[in-house]
Amino acid sequence: MSDPVYIIGIDLGTTNSIVAYTDADIQKGKKPQINIFEIPQLVDAGVVEKRNILPSFIFVPGEYDVSKESLSLPWEEDSRLAVGEFARDRGEEIPQHLISSAKSWLCSTTIDRNKPILPWEGPKELSKLSPVEACDAWNHTMALEDENLKMENQDILLTVPASFDAVARELSVKAAQMAGLPHVTLLEEPQAAFYAWIEASGDKWREDVSKGDLILVCDVGGGTSDFSLIRVSEDVCDVGGGTSDFSLIRVSEEEGELVLERIAVGDHLLMG
Repeated sequence: MSDPVYIIGIDLGTTNSIVAYTDADIQKGKKPQINIFEIPQLVDAGVVEKRNILPSFIFVPGEYDVSKESLSLPWEEDSRLAVGEFARDRGEEIPQHLISSAKSWLCSTTIDRNKPILPWEGPKELSKLSPVEACDAWNHTMALEDENLKMENQDILLTVPASFDAVARELSVKAAQMAGLPHVTLLEEPQAAFYAWIEASGDKWREDVSKGDLILVCDVGGGTSDFSLIRVSEDVCDVGGGTSDFSLIRVSEEEGELVLERIAVGDHLLMG
């Protein structure tokens, strides 16, 4: 593998997902330019357009629900599934053919998460997927003329709820590997939100926190809620589309520098 050209962040939400990227060669003292990747996806039968977000839905059509040609993608002409906006909208009309909240299924200990069980109440004749299985749009858009720009050759940061247990984290990595992404680093969503707050605050955040303070990070989404505690004094709230996350991080001083430490994580809470 050549050196990565990009660092890619994937916020894999229960309701919506988003991809952002920046140059991997970050110059010290220079603020990186973060770009939102516009994701090509089916927005209607046979219509592919770019969107800033990808609704986290998979539509598994029956034989007569949509024509085979209407599911065709520029990088997969014989696709038999719809992912994204069209999947969400068409799935509302035929809910027994819709896979939603796949990320929350990863932390369910009551089922075999590697077995094809989704859609959960789908017809028996339907070709089902496992939560781990549930678009190579990046490669089609960014790497048509340069193999080095393929997503599998970049550094990937994949967000997960802080409340995910070890098995759910392992399954998240497995899902990424099945998608052809071998170089993945997991990042807890509340910590990602906290880092984003620090970045947006510039140097001012040092004026807002001091040794021994606490910060409660609340990621309240459409499908789950997550809480993390960080020892600082400012409340940070990241509202996502599908999960909610809370983490606690402690701030201490080492040789005059503040050190952030997550000291508590809430339980995995479903939003209903």
